Amino acid sequence: MPVTISGVEDGSLARRHGIQAGETLLSINGHPIADVLDYRFYLTEQKLLLELEGPCGPRTVHLRKKDPYDDIGLQFETYLMDKQHSCRNKCVFCFIDQLPPGMRQSLYFKDDDSRLSFLFGNYITLTNLSEREISRIIEMHISPIHISVHTTNPELRCRMMGNRFAGNCMEILRRFADAGIRMECQLVLCPGLNDGEELRRSLRDLETLMPSMESIACVPVGLTRFREGLSPLRMFTPEEAAAVIDLAEETGDRLLKATGCRLVYPADEFYIKAGRPLPGAEFYGEFSQLENGVGLCSLLRSEFEQALAETEETPDGSRLVLATGTAAAPLLLDLTAQAQKKWPELRVQVAPIRNRFFGETIDVAGLITGGDLIDQLRGCSADYLLIPDVMLRHEQDRFLDDVTPEQVEQALGIPLKTVPATDGWELLQALLL
Repeated sequence: MPVTISGVEDGSLARRHGIQAGETLLSINGHPIADVLDYRFYLTEQKLLLELEGPCGPRTVHLRKKDPYDDIGLQFETYLMDKQHSCRNKCVFCFIDQLPPGMRQSLYFKDDDSRLSFLFGNYITLTNLSEREISRIIEMHISPIHISVHTTNPELRCRMMGNRFAGNCMEILRRFADAGIRMECQLVLCPGLNDGEELRRSLRDLETLMPSMESIACVPVGLTRFREGLSPLRMFTPEEAAAVIDLAEETGDRLLKATGCRLVYPADEFYIKAGRPLPGAEFYGEFSQLENGVGLCSLLRSEFEQALAETEETPDGSRLVLATGTAAAPLLLDLTAQAQKKWPELRVQVAPIRNRFFGETIDVAGLITGGDLIDQLRGCSADYLLIPDVMLRHEQDRFLDDVTPEQVEQALGIPLKTVPATDGWELLQALLL
């Protein structure tokens, strides 16, 4: 559907040609404009014919850009130029269904939007795509696309996702692969459902889509204490976690030898649960699945140890508390011990925070709340409290429970500083202050 122009930048090409806020953009070079993907794709031509409709009726405007990627200065009410597409599934493992009531409304929105997959790396399930959207992805050669597959068994996928239309996943993936669309996939694994032989089947099916299929993350299901009335699920045992690692590494080793691409990567959580050492940084190639917690610990270790070897600065003597989730605490204890071996005067305490808000089965730093920080660090004495930036939302102004960094500082009487969660160099600098 056509989109309304909300503003025009001063001095822009559009302003110089008299385009005004309130007019509707109908098409560019004869192509209808429905959203940001249409707009960005067709705007790359240097000669543009814009069809507009305003208070005085329809009109056309001819524009000529100096460079194909120049912006013409139009502004729209939303970034997508359209409403965000919501999820139509009822997945048995959905984390949002496990949130307690009373949190900010935006946390309950389930997005399943192919445009956000391309623009920001959000994962989509393919169940929300119309034929027009599938064809558009192929026509525009939109890559990469991030896809939540979970299983390639059509019947099981329909059951796990609570959607009778979820079973045609492989058909759509093959169309993308045939068109050369690059794909990054995730499998959220639930013990007894899509692990074991079902996982073996999924990996075999997905490897047939190489080289367009570039990576597959195997991620364990996350379960909060708020699962009343939901499908019965449980956490992986250490033995089951080890079995996932064995299958993923067996497949990856074979594909690496045959194609030069490992393809399959277990999340760090599986290694931690199984009590196994994490692979070295070289195992993860380009680290394309960091957002899924794949290789995050190895990258942090590799960068921190390199920074430690090359840094000549010395600590300033500040007393530090480094808060994290219980899963990452052993790694950070080891890294800080290495730093203290080099600088005995470094005063840092690693504080594992138990997730009492969501339940202690949730052990990652990104789901720690401000309330849990306050409750478990009350009375702590330090000059600074360091936290990974993933504890805060994108704007870095609130924790998941709507507590602000300022409220944590006030309650604890300690200044708070954030550190990039995946950057070992920045972590060392934060320790040295």
